[in-house]
Amino acid sequence: MNNLKDYFNSVSQLSDNTWLKIYPFFKEERLAKGQYFAEVGKIANQIAFLEKGVVRAFFLNQEGKEYNKQFFVGESIIGAYSSLLTGTSNLIAQQALTDCIIYTCDFRQLTELYYTHPDLERLARKIAEFYFLEKEKKEIEIVLLDATQRYILFKKEFQCLEQLIPQFHIASYLGVSATQLSRLRKKLR
Repeated sequence: MNNLKDYFNSVSQLSDNTWLKIYPFFKEERLAKGQYFAEVGKIANQIAFLEKGVVRAFFLNQEGKEYNKQFFVGESIIGAYSSLLTGTSNLIAQQALTDCIIYTCDFRQLTELYYTHPDLERLARKIAEFYFLEKEKKEIEIVLLDATQRYILFKKEFQCLEQLIPQFHIASYLGVSATQLSRLRKKLR
């Protein structure tokens, strides 16, 4: 649980009082490889701190083809944010690609403390801002960079991920076919 406190404080300092208030909300759980944290069609009610492992966020098109939107590696926050905020069915699944250790928390229970603990609200805002910037960066990359440039960036951002997950997940994230990714990898060797 110390990793969770350290992670929060690295984003935005929490008072000891706030930490003591939210600490009991988080429960350690395991996500087995292939298990879903957030499923399509369900209304989300939890967030989690991903302490260890890899989780992907993805969606399906009408033909059933998967598109990986994001990878969460190591210490990060996961959850179906749009569903949590709107109370509507989730559209983007989150699935463990490796065995994971997570700390789950009821989202509403946490957000009810925003009024009495402004440092917690500030933390949540900073996390939301970070993910907004990540989303915008990815959207720009997919439009402005070619596949080789996107792959090079991917390798910098997710240095050890290629050894942990199947290549077709990486290809989907980059917006290329598995064959194209294989060619890119060969070209860059």
